Amino acid sequence: MGQIRDIMCKDVITVEDDKSAADAAKIISDNDISFLVIIKDDLPIGVLSEKDFVRKLAAVNKNASETPISEIMSYKFRWVEPTTPIEDAIQKMLNNNIRRLLVLENGKLVGVITQTDLAAYLRDQLLVDGTIKSINTD
Repeated sequence: MGQIRDIMCKDVITVEDDKSAADAAKIISDNDISFLVIIKDDLPIGVLSEKDFVRKLAAVNKNASETPISEIMSYKFRWVEPTTPIEDAIQKMLNNNIRRLLVLENGKLVGVITQTDLAAYLRDQLLVDGTIKSINTD
């Protein structure tokens, strides 16, 4: 297959850890994304997903403007390196039942890989494989 660097998204939307949940919600909405990477001193310290908003903010009736990101973000996140084989990243996502992996190089955020990225890659691989088989049988 290939390496994560071949299919990762390099344009990751981030937000500083000192912002409010309302600030983060606006960024998510404005960019039509499902999560943010939370950074402090240019290093990733956590992630904030739509699920975090529902479970840790809306479900407990917290005020988004008064709630710091640090109260609702997930500090635990999984990551891979750009040179990680795609198969290994898929296995890591399946084993941990997660939808995304941060891509870190020397501790710095360089990208993200999501289920959608992997599905698109695998679809393309299947199309290529199918075309090759079709050519070989003709």
